[in-house]
Amino acid sequence: MPTKKHWEKHFSLEAPGQYRICVQGRLDADLSDRLAGMHIQTTSEADAGTVSALEGGVRDQAELVGVLNSLYELHLPILSVEILEKERRGKGV
Repeated sequence: MPTKKHWEKHFSLEAPGQYRICVQGRLDADLSDRLAGMHIQTTSEADAGTVSALEGGVRDQAELVGVLNSLYELHLPILSVEILEKERRGKGV
């Protein structure tokens, strides 16, 4: 398990980041604007049913919390939130 210093060195509340968020249920692509412009992909999984994965960048942790709150308001159970490794991050974030 990384130490606190490891996380402080690489991540901060004010820094942009790339995330993948998985929720149980179906999200329409037209909700992307409401969810920080994240790309939405929906799949069916045998063990979890329909799962929507959102992937994209946020400006900071406050914007990430806004996305999570929007998903909560849509009554979609959040299955996972993952910060993507530095080498997988896209340009502009």
